[in-house]
Amino acid sequence: MLGKWLSHDEYRNFLVKKMAILSSVNPWIIFEYEAIISKLHILNLDPLKTILEPYYSLTGRPSKHQAEIFRSFIIMNHLQISLDQWISKVEHNYLLRVIAGFDDQIPGVASYYDFIDRLIKFDDKARVKNKKRKPSKKLKQGQKLPHKKSGTVQKLVDQIIKDRRLNARPEKLIQEIFASVCVKPSLDLGLIDNEIIISGDGTCIRTNASHFGKKTCECESFTCDCPRKFSDPNATWGWDSHNKQWFYGYTGYFISTYNKKLKLDLPIYLRLVDAKRHDSISAVVAIAEFIDLYPNLSVKTFLSDSASDNYPTYELLEHFNINAVIALNSKNKGNWKYPEYLTLTDHGVPICPAKHGMINWGFCGKDRCRIKWRCPKVLGKVEHSEACEDCSPSNYGRVIYTKPEWDLRLYTRIARGTLAWKNTMKQRTAAERVNNRILHNYGVEQCKHRGKKKLSFITMIAGLNVHLDAQVKHLTANNLFDFKSIFCLKSVA
Repeated sequence: MLGKWLSHDEYRNFLVKKMAILSSVNPWIIFEYEAIISKLHILNLDPLKTILEPYYSLTGRPSKHQAEIFRSFIIMNHLQISLDQWISKVEHNYLLRVIAGFDDQIPGVASYYDFIDRLIKFDDKARVKNKKRKPSKKLKQGQKLPHKKSGTVQKLVDQIIKDRRLNARPEKLIQEIFASVCVKPSLDLGLIDNEIIISGDGTCIRTNASHFGKKTCECESFTCDCPRKFSDPNATWGWDSHNKQWFYGYTGYFISTYNKKLKLDLPIYLRLVDAKRHDSISAVVAIAEFIDLYPNLSVKTFLSDSASDNYPTYELLEHFNINAVIALNSKNKGNWKYPEYLTLTDHGVPICPAKHGMINWGFCGKDRCRIKWRCPKVLGKVEHSEACEDCSPSNYGRVIYTKPEWDLRLYTRIARGTLAWKNTMKQRTAAERVNNRILHNYGVEQCKHRGKKKLSFITMIAGLNVHLDAQVKHLTANNLFDFKSIFCLKSVA
């Protein structure tokens, strides 16, 4: 049963009343926590109560301080302190208790973990399994881990187009909380456009758990291959293409947007996946989940790096009527070996070195989306000439491929390579800046959490803090929020 829950107005009145008493004694101590007080003063947790109520029993002992616990996690993330440090601080710091909303008893450590367990139904309990060794082969800088199975992205896209979704995912509830408590207020304030340009990008998130595990056997050798007990059994090895090293943990795939007018970078979708998963798979899943999560938002353009440069992704974006601005994969760059003589007729027919039109040999499937042209002399359509001597020595003859004008990859809605395409692509850096804020400014990279459940939750809290920073900044700039006047500090210089 969900216990007593202070409404947003009741919490505001409680906060202002307590701050007035504290400011009469020592107003300077309030300024030390001005940033976090401002954030929580504008944070409306009424939608959170509506979302959480179905996940609590209608009978039994009420779960107390749920809103206060949620605020506590925001304060912890803002101050970059652990749960143990917070428990110690909140017992001796009356101001922090007031900011979180505690008025009587303070919950113990178990209450905080129980709160997370209710939000994410994910099994990350320590269990025994075989040890996975760190891969020895290193990839080149910028190179991604290859797909384990070919055709995975196409299969996912086919299912998504048929309106099939991963609605049973454990992260769905915290995504809904993030959308309602965090993103919607930013939309209402105009920090996010109704027709938005979104950027998708993956980033490495390391777990604090050991990849060696704990021995359960009696072998003398530490390097034995016996099954071991792992405190983060869902973590896997992944390749950090930026730092050119292997990492143990998860890959975070975030979708962000950039407000050009206000110069704001904001996360709007957060998801943790296997470290070894390719970003192309994460991208199509994220796009589908994002569309379902924000049905009233109109996505104008999707920006991504070359990891999403595949035909199924373009097909999915076309299905959702979204412009695709995706960097081309340079893996096959330079395959045009004979550009000096290649010309085309007005109808798109290649001309061979002997000045004959080549023969159409069919269309090479939607996975390659290209038209095959063969040598007319080999096919007996023209006579042998001197120019044929310097052509291909193969008995099959010269083969040339061309792209049809309706090719979704090369002939995008915003013409690839134009000034408009380049200016739009520049906004993709918002994803990298958001990743940096979540991982470094709000300490997800340095936190000592282990387990996908806790890392997913703390990532959501970090994203919420990013939004609250932007909201406070916007309200203050437009004279809609004045910290000194609200908390009776006008007399303080």
